[in-house]
Amino acid sequence: MEFGESILAGNDPLGDLFCKIRLPAERRKSGATFTPAAIVRTMVEWAAGYALPERVVDPGVGSGRFILKAGRTFPDASLVGVEVDPLCAVLARANLAVAGLSDRAEVILEDYRSTIFPVRRGRTLYIGNPPYVRHHLLEPRWKKWLVEEARKKDLKASQLAGLHVHFYLATVAKAAPGDFGTFIAAAEWLDVNYGKLVRDLFVGELGGREIIFIEPEAMPFPDAATTAAITHFEIGARSASVQVKRVRTLDDLANPNGSRAIRRERLEAKKRWSCLTRSAKKAPSGYVELGELCRVHRGQVTGANRFWIEGPHAADLPASVFYRTVTKARELFRAGRVLRDASTLRRVIDLPTDLSVYGESDRRAIDRFLRLAREMDVHLGYVAANRKTWWSVVLRDPAPILATYMARRPPAFVHNRASARHLNIAHGIYPREKLSQRVLGCLVEYLSKTTRTTDGRTYAGGLTKFEPREMERLMVPSVEILEQGPA
Repeated sequence: MEFGESILAGNDPLGDLFCKIRLPAERRKSGATFTPAAIVRTMVEWAAGYALPERVVDPGVGSGRFILKAGRTFPDASLVGVEVDPLCAVLARANLAVAGLSDRAEVILEDYRSTIFPVRRGRTLYIGNPPYVRHHLLEPRWKKWLVEEARKKDLKASQLAGLHVHFYLATVAKAAPGDFGTFIAAAEWLDVNYGKLVRDLFVGELGGREIIFIEPEAMPFPDAATTAAITHFEIGARSASVQVKRVRTLDDLANPNGSRAIRRERLEAKKRWSCLTRSAKKAPSGYVELGELCRVHRGQVTGANRFWIEGPHAADLPASVFYRTVTKARELFRAGRVLRDASTLRRVIDLPTDLSVYGESDRRAIDRFLRLAREMDVHLGYVAANRKTWWSVVLRDPAPILATYMARRPPAFVHNRASARHLNIAHGIYPREKLSQRVLGCLVEYLSKTTRTTDGRTYAGGLTKFEPREMERLMVPSVEILEQGPA
């Protein structure tokens, strides 16, 4: 099929070719991740069922997938695409021309945040996939812009926010009451601290109507195994409840069932929202949340691993200040179900807060060590400066079970028979009451076999993270069942 025929058939051969020529690693720098047709169709169909727009705006038009579908669906609407990449803008214009939509469409080569749209009498539909670009790639002036624009609305913004957050705020700033829209973005904003701005906008001026949470196995973004969230909104609306839905495949998007209403007050009260997209499930008889049996704590932060992990600089210190410690997640992945030998682990230096307990010789060695730390400004680091005594890392007691919490795979749960300590690359799982080694081993086995990446939160790039409280919500057998051994 020729390119022209393919475009007229509703495909995007130019965008597909662009994605082959410009590799994902390069495209991610500008957030150029194109949206699958099934998602585009779902979002445009929602808009068509909601209201009739006089104008359609795609804030990051890319090759024009949303604007073309919207143009065919709304034959009387003017079409506006905004794009910062000149090549993508050319692709979008070419697609619009072939589709016969150029007479009522324009593609503006500009940053959406600074684009000014003329006032229109009718409704504007804002639709698209706001580009996902991590904060460290954003210019300081735009981080400042985010904070200042949020302040105008009496909201707080974090400079750690990615570009997609900027686009949500820019849309609220540009839109008029009654305008409506639907965006898809990485679902991080539902839970992370910097996403609070989007959450505040959603229950506020953005006028959130619905959230559709897409599991990573559906591959909502072809170049990254990540969760995504589609949001439907009407500027200025304030409904009593919001519809939420969770889907595992793109085919499920077409299923009208599966959504449920959550009262706006619950969203306003919750710090994290992804858990609200899960339907409540009744636990099997005899099963409880892990938090009923154990507390989960992230490991200690040293603030300067290069200094607090044993090296030649610490050769003269007394042996009592060294502790075998898990300092890398791969050490737990390599251990399997049981960590029996800590001899291969590196040692972390953990001095007590009271140094007067040492004799003269040991104290001289410690003083030399601390002088070196000051010369390297270790004591001025944020973590050290905010400790009770800057020289004392204060490692947690050995956790009977250790668990990784961030990877592109489910966590590794390890029975810590070696009594190793752990840094903040792992969680420590501490029983609330003493459990036998047999029960601990069975608990590790159960968690290892049943925990899935979907139980945590998946970030753009495919990393899945389990916060301590999320891990505590995992369902596990009761102690009585665990004592019976593996099923």
